[in-house]
Amino acid sequence: MSSVNSDAVVEVAALTKSFGKYRALDGLDLVVERGTVQGFLGPNGAGKSTTIRVLLGLLRPDSGSVRLLGGDPWRDVVSLHRRLAYVPGDVSLWPGMTGGEAIDLLGALRGGLNERRREELIDRFELDPSKRGRQYSKGNRQKVAIVAALSSDAELLILDEPTSGLDPLMENVFQEAIGEAKDRGASVLLSSHILAEAESLADRVTIIRDGRVVREGTLAELRGHSRSRLHATLQRLPAHADFSMLHDAQLDGNRLTATVESPRIGEAMARLTGFGIDSLTVEPPSLESLFLSLYEAEGDESADR
Repeated sequence: MSSVNSDAVVEVAALTKSFGKYRALDGLDLVVERGTVQGFLGPNGAGKSTTIRVLLGLLRPDSGSVRLLGGDPWRDVVSLHRRLAYVPGDVSLWPGMTGGEAIDLLGALRGGLNERRREELIDRFELDPSKRGRQYSKGNRQKVAIVAALSSDAELLILDEPTSGLDPLMENVFQEAIGEAKDRGASVLLSSHILAEAESLADRVTIIRDGRVVREGTLAELRGHSRSRLHATLQRLPAHADFSMLHDAQLDGNRLTATVESPRIGEAMARLTGFGIDSLTVEPPSLESLFLSLYEAEGDESADR
């Protein structure tokens, strides 16, 4: 099968996978462009980990097509794994092997490590590489896998909840390191339940539910489908003010709080100007607010069916 998109490192089309009567993937489409970070979001059970297991050659799909770095993840699993690095959400290490030895072993599977970057990352993540696997906390086990992945020159990083167990400071270090990997030309598929992490790192986001894509695009494109939050203090307020362009409007004296579709922000501000504005703030929709509103809408549709 020839690649449809020469700039894509991951191409998934119409992917299905069932376990007995349970359909984990139901016609899933996913593309990761070369040199970009693709956020891959969804609640537990949405199909994210099943998709990743297919990409890693651990599961064979029932139907659909999958291309990974131009190859077939099932047939070309050995050669492809030398070109990618995977960090799961719960890392298991060899109990008697030190963290440094584990990093080197994982690096050898990918054709070697950049020794200077290895030492720099160990320092930045405040990891003691002399401890053995059995001595590490969950967060430190994650650090070992992250350092091993980022010390390599892997073309593709597949990260499935990689910062699980890390504190906020280490989360910031991780985000910086992913940005540096992208600058080196690496491509990233990032599955995360931390929406702020995806919002900070992702060039594009795919949101899935029940094994299907429910929304995909850049953050700007996704925000175009969501609402901004508006806070205004007005000088006067007629008894029958028309705020029909606003949603969830609440008045506390002369303080107005509401939401508005992003394309209608200008119209809303023009309408409010007629009441005299002492202060006005407009908060663009966050990925979290989009995610929640999207799933609430999907849930309402499911209830109606």
